[in-house]
Amino acid sequence: MTAGTGGHGRDREAAAGSPLTTAWVVERPAPAARHPLRRVERAAGEPGPAGLLVEVRACGVCRTDLHLAEGDLPPHRARCTPGHEIVGRVLRTGSAVRDFAPGDRVGAAWLAGTCGTCRYCRGGRENLCPYSRYTGWDVHGGYAGHAVVDARFAYHLPEGPPDEELAPLLCAGIIGYRALERAELPSGGRLGVYGFGASAHLTAQLAIARGATVHVLTRGAAARELALELGAASAGDAREAPPELLDAAILFAPAGDLVPVALAALDRGGTLAVAGIHLTDIPALTYGRHLFQERTLRSVTANTRADGRAYLAEAARHRPVVRVRRYPMSRADEALADLAGGRVTGAAVLVA
Repeated sequence: MTAGTGGHGRDREAAAGSPLTTAWVVERPAPAARHPLRRVERAAGEPGPAGLLVEVRACGVCRTDLHLAEGDLPPHRARCTPGHEIVGRVLRTGSAVRDFAPGDRVGAAWLAGTCGTCRYCRGGRENLCPYSRYTGWDVHGGYAGHAVVDARFAYHLPEGPPDEELAPLLCAGIIGYRALERAELPSGGRLGVYGFGASAHLTAQLAIARGATVHVLTRGAAARELALELGAASAGDAREAPPELLDAAILFAPAGDLVPVALAALDRGGTLAVAGIHLTDIPALTYGRHLFQERTLRSVTANTRADGRAYLAEAARHRPVVRVRRYPMSRADEALADLAGGRVTGAAVLVA
């Protein structure tokens, strides 16, 4: 079958006795316009003792999915199903599961598992675990009718909000939360947000709810309009200087050439946090212009479960506006191509 035709193929992973599910897999990494996803039937899988079998109701389309599909990130598993912003209902639980029951509304995010014993896990930094595993990269994700999730890394989700509005919170929201923490924005401070996609539009609202002044710098006119609508103090082009110096900045766009731009916009003692898992090469930095006067450049790596719980609790209090573009699950390849082409404002979400 030709990749991206939208038809079904029978995946050889299907096993006798295991229910089948319709899923998308990364057949062969390639530019999104060439449709690297293939729609197949494969085994849904059975939950182990600590696992959940989840019926997927919605799954966000994250830029990390795009990096995996296009080959910016090396595959960890052949023909893996992408998707790590999963909202669904528990169908079955493993024998050791006590915190979830069939029918519960559940969320699954990027972090799928850690060793639990290394010095990073024991020190509260499980996001740095050398043996960490990720949804949609190491284990099959949510571009499917069903997913198997480790209950220890799943989140209870509230009833009420639509599935498609909860899905982006599970990565775009959580990673943005960690990036904001890493940026060390002082109370009432001035934050620069570079790029304004799914994660940025949630993080900007979080910062505003905390009392920050937010300046958005992004190339898209529709994204700038959305930023102002959501409460940003200004919205300009990514390569322009903000109207005032910044106490902190977060780079969401995967463009390394924006690193010196953002560093130059920081006030003394400011911090730039790079939120993405992939970044193009960073040009040479000038020490005096970009780093002197105690400016700091920091990366963000995944998240801890504590980050996830803290963000979901804070989001429940400030109720962010989640700008969603919905796609049927059968059009996952189209959603990914639209994301690659800059045709999505806010978050793209696949719905069952």
